[in-house]
Amino acid sequence: MTEKQKRFADEYIISLNATEAYLGVYKNVKRPTTAAAAASRLLTNVKVKKYIEKRLAELEDAAIAKQDEVLKYLTSVLRGESFSEVVVVELEGDGVSSARRIKKAPDERERLKAAELLGKRYALFTDTVDLNASGLVVITDDISTSDDGG
Repeated sequence: MTEKQKRFADEYIISLNATEAYLGVYKNVKRPTTAAAAASRLLTNVKVKKYIEKRLAELEDAAIAKQDEVLKYLTSVLRGESFSEVVVVELEGDGVSSARRIKKAPDERERLKAAELLGKRYALFTDTVDLNASGLVVITDDISTSDDGG
C-alpha cells in the first residue's frame, strides 16, 4: 500500500466521501468524474479495503467503554472519588443573582446506585443458587416388592 493510498483511506474515513478524499490527496486530478472513478477503484483495492476496515475497528474500539473501565468508574463513584460539575445560583442581593460552576462529589443516592450496580455485576444480592453440575444421575429404588401385594 502506497503512502498516497493510505492518506486517501484516512481522508475517506474522515469525510466518508471517496471523491473528495481522492481530490484531497491526488492534487493533479482536476475532474470530479475522473476522481470518482479512481476513488471507486481504490475502495475495491484489497489492501486499501483492509486498512479502512482495520482503522474503523480501532476507532470504534476506542469509542466504546470496556468492562474494566465501567467497573473502575462505578468504584470511584462508590468511594466518592469522582466529581461532577454542577451550576450553583447564588443570590447577591437586590434581586441580582449569579451562577457559577462547582465540583461536587457523588451524594449518598449516587454512591448507593453505584454499589447496587457493582453488586449486580458480582451477583452479591441474589437469593437464588446458581447450580451448574455435570455428571451421571443414578436413581435407585430401594422399595422392595413382596409377593403378598403389600
